[in-house]
Amino acid sequence: MLELIVISTLNGVLFGMLLFLMASGLTVIFSMLGVLNFAHASFYMIGAFFGFQLSRWFGFWPALVIAPVLAGALGAAVERYGLRNVHKNGHVAELLFTFGLAFAIEEIVQMIWGKSPVDYRVPASLDFPAFTIFSTNYPAYKMFMLLVSIAIFAALLVGLKKTRIGMIVQAALTHPHMVGHLGHNVGRIFMLVFGFGTALAAVAGVIAGPALVTQSNMAGLLGPILFVVVVVGGLGSLPGAFIASLLIGLLQTFAVSMNGSLASVFGPLGPGHTLLADIWNVTVAQIAPILPYVLLVLILTFRPMGLLGTRET
Repeated sequence: MLELIVISTLNGVLFGMLLFLMASGLTVIFSMLGVLNFAHASFYMIGAFFGFQLSRWFGFWPALVIAPVLAGALGAAVERYGLRNVHKNGHVAELLFTFGLAFAIEEIVQMIWGKSPVDYRVPASLDFPAFTIFSTNYPAYKMFMLLVSIAIFAALLVGLKKTRIGMIVQAALTHPHMVGHLGHNVGRIFMLVFGFGTALAAVAGVIAGPALVTQSNMAGLLGPILFVVVVVGGLGSLPGAFIASLLIGLLQTFAVSMNGSLASVFGPLGPGHTLLADIWNVTVAQIAPILPYVLLVLILTFRPMGLLGTRET
C-alpha cells in the first residue's frame, strides 16, 4: 500500500505539472488577451511533432530549444495575421476561429506525419533509472520532466510579477491606450504574449512526446482537460491553474491505480439486478477519465469563479 501511495503520488505530481505546463500558456493568453484559445492543445501537438522531427535531424537537446521557438513563431503569426483581424468581430468569432484552427492543424499534421504514432524516443542520456523505490525503478526522464515544469512555473511567476516586462504586459491588457501613449507597441505585445503562450504548450509537447504517445489525435485527447484545469483553477489565474493541475493529476493517477468497486466493499448483488449489478461492479479505475469533469461540475456549482478566480474575470 505504501508503495502504491508513493509511486502514485510521484506520477500524479508529474502528470499535474505537465498539465500545468500546457495550461499555463492557455492561462497567460486568456489573462493577458482575454482570448480562450481552443487551438492551444494543437500547439502542444505541434511541439511534440516538431520535437520528434528535429530530434531525428539534430538530436533531442537542440530540438528542445528549436521546436518551441518555431511553434511560438507560428503562434505569433496566427495572432498577427488571423486572430487580430477576427478580434474586432467579438469573442464568438474568436472562439470559432480557434476552433477551426484546431481542426486545420490536425489535418495538416496527419498529411505530413500520418495517423499512426511516430517513433519518438527518450534521449539516451536520460534513459536510465533515477532511483529505486520499493523495488520499482523510477525513470530519470520523468524526473527531468518534473524539474522542467517546476522551473517554468517559477520563471513565469517571477517574470510576470517581478520584472518590468511582466508589468508592461499586464498593464497592456487593462490599460492598452495608456501603455500605447507611453511609447509601447501594444499590438506587438499582444502578438508576443500569444507566441509565448503557444511556445509554452510546445515545450510540454517536446518533453511529453517521448514519454506519452505522439500521434495526430493527441490534441483532441488532452484539449478538453486543459479547459477543465483553467476553469477549475479560475480563468486567468496562474496559481489557480497550478493548484488545479496538481489536483487533477493526483485525482486521476490515484483513481487509475485503484481497482476497488462497490461490490468489493459491500459484496456482490444477488440475481435479478442485472443493471444494478453492472454499476455495482464498476471499478474506480474505470471511472477515472470522467472524474476531472465531475470535479468541473462541482466547482461550477459551488464556486463558479474557480478555486482562485475572481468574479471580475
